[in-house]
Amino acid sequence: MALIPAWWSGYTPKRIITIILCIFAVMISYADRTNISIAIVYIAKEFNWNHTTQGFVLSSFYIGSFTTQVIGGALADKFGGRRVLGIGSTTWALFTLLTPFFARVNIYCLILCRICLGIGEGVTFPCIASLITKWFPPKERSRATSSVIVSIFIGMAIAMPISSMLGSSQFGWESIFWVFAIVGFIWTIIWYFYGKSYPRDYSGISKEELDWILESESSTYSKDNLEHYQSGSREYVHKIPWKLIFSHHEVWAIVLGESFNCWGFFILLNWLPIFYYEYFHVDIDLIGYYTALAYFMYVIMGLVSGYICDYAIHQLKIRVLTVRRSVNQIGSLGISISLLLATYLAKTSFQGLLIITIGFALYSFQISSTNVSPMDIAPKYAGLIAGLAYTCATVPAFFGVASTGWILEITGNDWSIIWSICSLFYIFGMIFFGCLAGGEVIID
Repeated sequence: MALIPAWWSGYTPKRIITIILCIFAVMISYADRTNISIAIVYIAKEFNWNHTTQGFVLSSFYIGSFTTQVIGGALADKFGGRRVLGIGSTTWALFTLLTPFFARVNIYCLILCRICLGIGEGVTFPCIASLITKWFPPKERSRATSSVIVSIFIGMAIAMPISSMLGSSQFGWESIFWVFAIVGFIWTIIWYFYGKSYPRDYSGISKEELDWILESESSTYSKDNLEHYQSGSREYVHKIPWKLIFSHHEVWAIVLGESFNCWGFFILLNWLPIFYYEYFHVDIDLIGYYTALAYFMYVIMGLVSGYICDYAIHQLKIRVLTVRRSVNQIGSLGISISLLLATYLAKTSFQGLLIITIGFALYSFQISSTNVSPMDIAPKYAGLIAGLAYTCATVPAFFGVASTGWILEITGNDWSIIWSICSLFYIFGMIFFGCLAGGEVIID
């Protein structure tokens, strides 16, 4: 069955509505968390912050997100993702709105605000991973997950130029946060009315779609668990088998792969605009557009890679593990090589932009590895395992983003050291995932 079957004329599948809402949630949340990477260029000039101070501000978000990812995934698996995601979105929109006020009090208040923002956003991906396992059959999960992950960069690709425009406008850098906070509150209201945790909860869902979702689950769950799921119980997960989860190397493949990947991933998210501004001397009003181009390429190729993975697995009958390993290697090697080339070979801003944009296109293939793997090996606990991986990944994310400012400070803005370390982490992540990953259900 296609993601949007042609024979459902005039009917919009409810899982499509659900995934579209999830996509917008990720777009808005990442716009809210990363718009500061543009705003901080203006803020640092106004308050005379050095790189170390900027690093602390940018990295403080991850302290908050560290605290809610596991519990967010566990609560979503147990009670459904609708309520948990709704509370998270309200929290992150509120603290986005308050950011300018806290920034003008002192830097400590701003850091506290960023931590609270992280607490709200920490539940986002674990909730969505849990929702995808409830709403999408295995044949569609790579595409659904890719659509959600690339929406990170859709949000940032839209946010970066808008942030540059607002920051240089008469309204000042404060307006960056006000505009995106309003958008966050609007999404929360829409989610309240149209977001549902389970297919059976959605009024108006067709019998064909519901049967398709539940019937496809039979290839994933045991008979007893499937019958319990079909009964519509909200307490699908009764007791979390922590010991069983931690005993499988396939789980550690996801945790380690995601952790090493996130060192470079979040440095790119937070420091790439500053890299363009300082290394290639791009005009301050153009850095948002430079950054957005790489993000748009990531989005396009990320969607393509999701379809390629589903086609390879379900049509060409290539082993799931082979596909997951292959796309992980393409993504990790692609971004690593491009960062090194941009630093050591690029002489102009155009050359740097071209190399990094190509690198992001290849990097997008990595989406369909660690992000989808929890659904491959433990669909019942996908939200929990995703939350566990993202929680562990916030540790290198925090230290990576914070240490970048310190390294630039003591090395006189030597970006080659930053990107070399990132490349090394990408390679380690690729090795761990390749050696430990699995492609079959191991926890039911």
